[in-house]
Amino acid sequence: MTLRLGVLGIDHGHIFGMLANMKAQGCTCAQYWTDGPAVTEQKFNQVFPEVAKVADRRAVLDSDVDMVLISAVPADRAALAIEAMRAGKDVMVDKPGCTTLEQLAEIKQVQAETGRIWSVNFSERFEVRATTRASELVAEGAIGRVIQVVTLAPHKQNLKTRPPWYFQRARYGGILCDIGSHQVDQFLHFTGSTEVQVGHALVENTTMPAEPGFQDFGEMTLVGDKGHGYLRLDWFTPDGLPTWGDGRLFLLGTEGTIECRKYTEIGQPHRTDNLYLVNGSENRHIDCSDAELPYFPRLVADVQARSWSAAPQEHTFRTMQIAITAQMKAEGQDA
Repeated sequence: MTLRLGVLGIDHGHIFGMLANMKAQGCTCAQYWTDGPAVTEQKFNQVFPEVAKVADRRAVLDSDVDMVLISAVPADRAALAIEAMRAGKDVMVDKPGCTTLEQLAEIKQVQAETGRIWSVNFSERFEVRATTRASELVAEGAIGRVIQVVTLAPHKQNLKTRPPWYFQRARYGGILCDIGSHQVDQFLHFTGSTEVQVGHALVENTTMPAEPGFQDFGEMTLVGDKGHGYLRLDWFTPDGLPTWGDGRLFLLGTEGTIECRKYTEIGQPHRTDNLYLVNGSENRHIDCSDAELPYFPRLVADVQARSWSAAPQEHTFRTMQIAITAQMKAEGQDA
């Protein structure tokens, strides 16, 4: 069965990876809706000319689509996902899947009522081949039990391409909720932790005092029942880097270490998906460009079989719960 897709919101560039990777699985998409102008729209129409714009989102929700892809402004994603699930559609939403604990509680309630899939595309794991290979190596026992995860997630500001909502705390959800949800997902995935405390959380705006809602640095430490984590986010990537950020993943195991240099290799010819493995018998670099991206075929299979192989539903809920809780802690709010 070929899955039929619809799109609600194209405000973030992650929609390109979401839709392209699903189309690579044989899925089709005929319609998209977006709430007002989006900075991505011209490019979206060029990349996906076969996807027609509709003026009313009900045209998507009332159609025969199986799954809705959502990349609206972060604060609006929860309401759209809830509307889609109540319309009988499964959902893949860009990260963060929601921005408040109240939104998350309603999503949980509606998901339980409808039995629909609510999947958040944590692209720093799901769309990175080096992370796939790291998962395979950990599953094979290459570094023993993972006891600590460190992620570094630097980004370029690219201010000329940013719409106003990028600087409005209530709209993008805060740096730990937004970019941090990627990192929390990786921490949970690699440690297997299901009970997690936020030991420390901090956010700052050090470069844009004229935009008080903007946060250009954030960090959190996580204490899980099966491992520990330090996760750093920032908007300080210099223009000299040939890509948007030198994202890195460090896994400390009882019998070895893995480092993923996901998007570039500093001081070397530009290459992505680098993995470095050290254990009792190996010390090597692994080119991961041939690794698969299993999230997308698994998600298609899940929609068809009503299963949860791409990402367990509780894992996705837990990821957003922790990211939002860390954001609140950093801002002095009670969770």
